[in-house]
Amino acid sequence: MPARRPRGPDPADRLPRCWASSGSSSLLARLSGGMKSSAGRCGTAGMRSRQRMFAAVMRLLLKCLRLGRRRRFKLVRQVEQLWHYGRLCLRSLLYNSFTNSDVVLDSLFEPVYWLVDHVTRWFGVTYTPAWICWHLAYGHWNLLMIVFHYYMAITTSPGHPPQAKDDLTGVSICRKCIAPKPARTHHCSICNRCVLKMDHHCPWLNNCVGHFNHRYFFSFCLFMTMGCIYCSISGWDMFRDAYAAIERMKLLEKERLQVAANQTYYQTPPPTFSFRQRAFHKSVVYLWVLCRAGLRVTCCPLLSLAVPSSVALALGALTLWHAALITRGETSIERHINKKERQRLQKKGKVFRNPYSFGSWNNWKVFLGVDVPRHWLTRVLLPSPHLPHGTGLSWDLPPCVMEQRAPLLAI
Repeated sequence: MPARRPRGPDPADRLPRCWASSGSSSLLARLSGGMKSSAGRCGTAGMRSRQRMFAAVMRLLLKCLRLGRRRRFKLVRQVEQLWHYGRLCLRSLLYNSFTNSDVVLDSLFEPVYWLVDHVTRWFGVTYTPAWICWHLAYGHWNLLMIVFHYYMAITTSPGHPPQAKDDLTGVSICRKCIAPKPARTHHCSICNRCVLKMDHHCPWLNNCVGHFNHRYFFSFCLFMTMGCIYCSISGWDMFRDAYAAIERMKLLEKERLQVAANQTYYQTPPPTFSFRQRAFHKSVVYLWVLCRAGLRVTCCPLLSLAVPSSVALALGALTLWHAALITRGETSIERHINKKERQRLQKKGKVFRNPYSFGSWNNWKVFLGVDVPRHWLTRVLLPSPHLPHGTGLSWDLPPCVMEQRAPLLAI
């Protein structure tokens, strides 16, 4: 840092000695007063500079506040302009000088007119009102039963033995769970648990079919098969028309290619089907057939009618198989066990008797939970979440079985 200069002598000392007399005292007073006034002016100037700086800062702050307020006001104005512009566009699209109450009513009923023109033709012109009511009633009832039983089969647990092993009376020991296993209970390798009255593990349900959801599974298969057959029969006319339209499309496509190859100035190519028409007809055919090996309607219509769809065939065969098992009072696993036991006893000259079979009719009543005649309506023909007979741990004689039987051990 530079060295500070030494303070200079007093101005009075710089004057000649001849001036330092009584006559020059007034001059010294003037000089000292002038220097004091200059120091006062310097202090006033510093204060004014600070005031100006403060004023500049305040002006800058106010300017920033005004700018933010202007931006907010600008955003609000833009939103208002967009709102007014949207209302103007909407009014310009909907405005009509001829609009009155009749035009408004016609516009409101336009969906009804479209429904009549595009949907009711699917029912056919030969359908009577009674036939249409039958379609509406049966179709919705069948759909309700399918959805209800499928949902219940997925969400209902098949039943498992309790964790407390003290109160459980089992007829055998599970080699995987190392726990007592009640009668008709089997271990599921996919669920890794023992299931009461296990039939099989269904991948379409992502659940085991056991004691508490066996009825839901069978009812779903039954009503799904009925729905497939109903759709195949009622949609036969639509399928035939769609199939004929597809064949007509192919012929027109060939003619169009031939005309395009040999086109002259007076020839016009035949009209082509739109993508929407092609998609509609193919969807109807695929819906009816469902990837079945196609049978020419023109070659064998009776055979096509007798074989409605692959889903009805596959699901119908599964339903008939389970119906036969229910009639015999056994599950899919018990069928193999009973078959081996029947062969073993047959070699010894004895006859095997299933301890859980109460006769064909009583087996169906036990399976469906029908105790009184009205249950055929409330528990079979209508959705019902009632529980099956028994707990799945012990198999006592159901109340709907009239004939008393002696208890037998499980196989």
